Amino acid sequence: MSDHHNSLGRWMGGSPFWVLLRLIALSVVVGVILAALGLDPLNILSSLESLIRHLFNFGFETVERLWRYFLLGAVIVIPLWFITRIASRGR
Repeated sequence: MSDHHNSLGRWMGGSPFWVLLRLIALSVVVGVILAALGLDPLNILSSLESLIRHLFNFGFETVERLWRYFLLGAVIVIPLWFITRIASRGR
């Protein structure tokens, strides 16, 4: 029986009790993270689809926000660059 217990422990990566305890703790932590992302274990496929859709929309919002920042900065940067190019050409 001891040989069977040792081979089970080797296969599991340690004492079965501690491995089970670590798996339970890790499952709770991962579950909290997934719940924070809006995933529901009872309807995982639709939750994943919702998460992907949200991330996709968030990506477009980020691009739109960056575009607005670019335009706002370009209103100042491009004319100043152009003026400095003309001024340095005259020298």
